[in-house]
Amino acid sequence: MADLPPLNWLRAFEASARTLSFTGAARDLNMTQSAVSQQIKSLEGFLGRPLFHRRPRALELTQTGISYLPVVRDAFRTLAHGTRALTRNESDVLQVQSNLTFAIHWLAPRLIRFRARHPEVQINIVTELWEPRDMADGADVEIRFSLRPSDRVHAEVLLTDHYYPVCAPGYPVTLQTLADQPLYDCANMMGTWAVWAEEQTLDWPDPPITYATTYSVPLSVAMTGGGLALAHDAIAGGLIEAGHLVAPFSHRARMQEAYYLIQSPRAHEMSAARAFSTWLREEIAAQKVA
Repeated sequence: MADLPPLNWLRAFEASARTLSFTGAARDLNMTQSAVSQQIKSLEGFLGRPLFHRRPRALELTQTGISYLPVVRDAFRTLAHGTRALTRNESDVLQVQSNLTFAIHWLAPRLIRFRARHPEVQINIVTELWEPRDMADGADVEIRFSLRPSDRVHAEVLLTDHYYPVCAPGYPVTLQTLADQPLYDCANMMGTWAVWAEEQTLDWPDPPITYATTYSVPLSVAMTGGGLALAHDAIAGGLIEAGHLVAPFSHRARMQEAYYLIQSPRAHEMSAARAFSTWLREEIAAQKVA
């Protein structure tokens, strides 16, 4: 179709926008950096306007790029959903969507219990860094960490939580020296280091914070003794119990975000979805009691 650019140009654009680097996009796409750069130039020529500002150390999306990116991502999600519908028997496999950190640190350690109760249910787990605006395409059940999901989906609150600093056992830190330490956090959270400090009336000098797009990165840094990370019970509780992390301070601040259970319209007709959702609620209820 003459009015659509080639798919490989769009893949190069999405990967470059996600990593803000032609080199990073080349690595993800198993291409050379020059090939990615050329495909972006071709796409910009097709569109008649630039998608990136080429900065010395990183790329920056232009206003056109910012506007075009969600269009491209939605198109890829639609393609992926349609392809999955054609290539699998949807009644046989339960598609569960979750953010990466919750899937690793909360869901995965508990799946052995779900498997023991429902050995007949096959699950695929899909993780995304970007929160979908509506129900994630292809997902039957989604566990979403969000401030407030779209009104266009039916969202049930699963878990509210508290956040606090964590670090490796034995890491030398006090409230007085906290601001001098390497500090890490997940980007775009409502609960921040400054908010946590303000609740305790600490003299907070606004120190530099290293941000990541997923909590998994700050947690990994903290476990290796590289500094302190903000975390919450759902993702850090198991690591604290296992002795990989400690919470050096007693104060816990309530998060404005929460974990929500979202089910697709067809999930209500799926015995596997009902079994998983029931098990999920029971696990969270047991965690609250404990």
